[in-house]
Amino acid sequence: MRVSRSRPCIIVGVTGASGAIYGKRLLEALRDAGVDSHLVISQAARVAIAAEADFTPRDLEALATVTHANKDIGAACASGSFRTLGMIVAPCSVRTLSEIAAGTTSSLLTRAADVTLKERRRLVLMLRETPLHLGHIRSMAAVTEMGAIVYPPVPAFYARPASIGEMVDHTIGRVLDLFDLDAGLAHRWSGLSAEVEGDES
Repeated sequence: MRVSRSRPCIIVGVTGASGAIYGKRLLEALRDAGVDSHLVISQAARVAIAAEADFTPRDLEALATVTHANKDIGAACASGSFRTLGMIVAPCSVRTLSEIAAGTTSSLLTRAADVTLKERRRLVLMLRETPLHLGHIRSMAAVTEMGAIVYPPVPAFYARPASIGEMVDHTIGRVLDLFDLDAGLAHRWSGLSAEVEGDES
């Protein structure tokens, strides 16, 4: 795929946390919305994909506009001069979140996240971990104070999802809302009916 200078761009990171389906659906949604994507897949993510998914890292790479090796610290998205709307890590492992919180840039993925923060662009971390210990919570607080948004992909049951796919779609739609991108995936809350509101039993 060719990058268009006239189209917006978002960096997508996929780490070794469970939930690579979020990364896949995100790439599909960005493609359909006409947004370029620069993809970075960690080595741990490749292991997780093999264990849990019915798709491969190559399938993810085929959905992206550009793919970078995680060791390629000379990639375009390692520089603040490379213009993007921001970055989404989907899913985000605690290790990755902790590295970002500490300012450790041992890979292109964490370097791109660090650059996103220093340039005051939007960084969304779809953290997949439970239960959480105090160290995790402190790292979440640290990246939030730095400007990132921690977005655990928690299902919205008010949307009455009938499948895993619908739950994933709603979450990805809400994440893209944070970039003012309406992918048409999120179920929009329209309020309770008067009949339900009046029932106080």
